[in-house]
Amino acid sequence: MKNEAITLEKITYKNYVKVLFELKVNRTQKEFVASNLCSLAEAYVALTNGYTPYPFAICRNGKPVGFLMIGSGFPEEEREEGDPDFFFDSYCIWRLMIDKKYQGRGYGRKAMELALEFIRTWPSGKKKHCWLSYEPENKLARELYASFGFIEQPQYFTGKPGEEMPALLEL
Repeated sequence: MKNEAITLEKITYKNYVKVLFELKVNRTQKEFVASNLCSLAEAYVALTNGYTPYPFAICRNGKPVGFLMIGSGFPEEEREEGDPDFFFDSYCIWRLMIDKKYQGRGYGRKAMELALEFIRTWPSGKKKHCWLSYEPENKLARELYASFGFIEQPQYFTGKPGEEMPALLEL
């Protein structure tokens, strides 16, 4: 990553087509992450229902190489029985993906560093935690998130098919 500027950039008219339709994960990773199109649609629905999404293009020297979405303030009216309290008054790293052509170069790690730096500017007010979730079979994600101090919360994981393991970081 020498001489490479890795940045988080707002999704704009200038970059959204690339983010939505050109960035892809490897075939074996498709089960681990929603498409960027689905993620941005979800961001719109969240925004119109009281949740604050922060979608970003992960850029290398100004060119999108991945997608990141952070969220804050999941609406209390969406609470379901058994949901942990940290879902509701915290930040969430909702999505992280690096295009298959750019994987293995440290961009995911740098994006996580930038995400946590952004969160610690408290764009939606100061909160105690940041959480995320991932498919338990995704060993690379598990290791990456653990290296930043995210601690798995197995008490909120039943192991049902399609369920993700939540992990929590104290800010």
